[in-house]
Amino acid sequence: MAKAAKNNTSKLKFDTINYAPAPESKSSAKIEAQYDLFINGKFEKPSSKKYFDTINPATEEKLSSVADANAADVDKAVKAARTAYDKVWSKMPAKERAKYIYRIARMIQERAREFAVIETLDGGKPIRESRDIDVPLVANHFFYYAGWADKLEYAFPNRSPKSLGVAGQIIPWNFPLLMAAWKIAPALATGNTVVLKPAETTPLTALKLAEIIQESDLPPGVVNIITGAGATGAAIVNHPDINKIAFTGSTEVGKLIQRAVAGTDKKVTLELGGKAANIIFEDAPIDQAVEGIINGIYFNQGHVCCAGSRLFVQESVYKEVMRKLKDRIATLIVGDPMDKNTDVGAINSKQQLETIHKYINIGKKEGLEIFESSCALPKKGFFCRPTLFTNVAQSSRIAQEEIFGPVLAIQTFRTDDEVIEKANNTPFGLSAGVWTDKGSKIFNLTTKLRAGVIWANTYNKFDPTSPFGGYKESGFGREGGLHGLGAYLNV
Repeated sequence: MAKAAKNNTSKLKFDTINYAPAPESKSSAKIEAQYDLFINGKFEKPSSKKYFDTINPATEEKLSSVADANAADVDKAVKAARTAYDKVWSKMPAKERAKYIYRIARMIQERAREFAVIETLDGGKPIRESRDIDVPLVANHFFYYAGWADKLEYAFPNRSPKSLGVAGQIIPWNFPLLMAAWKIAPALATGNTVVLKPAETTPLTALKLAEIIQESDLPPGVVNIITGAGATGAAIVNHPDINKIAFTGSTEVGKLIQRAVAGTDKKVTLELGGKAANIIFEDAPIDQAVEGIINGIYFNQGHVCCAGSRLFVQESVYKEVMRKLKDRIATLIVGDPMDKNTDVGAINSKQQLETIHKYINIGKKEGLEIFESSCALPKKGFFCRPTLFTNVAQSSRIAQEEIFGPVLAIQTFRTDDEVIEKANNTPFGLSAGVWTDKGSKIFNLTTKLRAGVIWANTYNKFDPTSPFGGYKESGFGREGGLHGLGAYLNV
């Protein structure tokens, strides 16, 4: 492979297979021209009378206009949630609450195709990911927590678990529907009511979920879904009648939330940024590991905070891993997210694409070697080629800062102690991956890596029974599993 004289830049020239387009039909998805706020069991217009557009990042076409909630709307939603909590939800027998949660899960399953299509249109992720991963996990989370609703005394033996009250929940754009399920399902199972704000760039599946909640006959006010940008989220965080804040998003905003709730009695969980280490030892199943790397950073466009964006390869297998990794990158299909052949879809927004390009340019200026797929990109929409950097130093910004895009920073190591030190040398601590055939090596690393979730010989596997969360600047608290129940209870 020839290197360009400038920038140490190279593009892969492997031939790729050209598949005939296999687009998913949009006919199953009904998207309204305009969406209002879902408060107290019905949709109502925002006090501001303002709306903003949500677009398809793959085509830059407008999908819908969405209400922009202000502080008055937030107050109305919180009051509705408080009334529902005091008069209905907290007094309802737990087994009856479980029936509602179970009903929501079944309705999500019945409309799974519609949810998958809308998630892809609004967020840009490949339809295969929305269809096969996101939506099934959403239903599973509601099913799982429906089962726990009347068993809290078994979850927390010898204690008297009590619900908190009203939960304010703010979710990001990378897994819009799944993050909503992660937060709403355990909150309802433990007897709390909810005010949820989805990301302003991906509000449509949360609003479609509001339609299901309405059709499920869930008592009015138990779940309220309001849309808006940062000011709307801040109004939720600062509202005096909110008992619990659950936030998934950037570390910067997480720090602002911590400052805002300091001195109050609000309970908080934060799931923030990450810079996950994916570690390949010389005794690892190399082909399987390479596929795990691809799954961990490229299939999801790097749009998961637990994305394996730092790769550490033992020196003895470095050349083999790099050859196979570059070969595999060359086969990835970047394009229309609605095409079932597509591996890498669209970046969620123009702003995020600019951030990714900024970091790619930083890597070039730092003198790192860059390899990119040679695939053609669509002329419209926000797309980025799968990219990797080699000869990366620990001090490089590419290795230290969260990019949130399909960009991989690669380093080598010789010993266990060396890679542990390198992997932990980051302000984040959300996740990590270890590839080896030695169980003892896995247990050694899992006890020493400072990360909340560590996968062994796999990557990016999620299950509603397993807790998820981080350390250091990746936040605190856990979602999923029994830990996810405890976050919404006084025990």
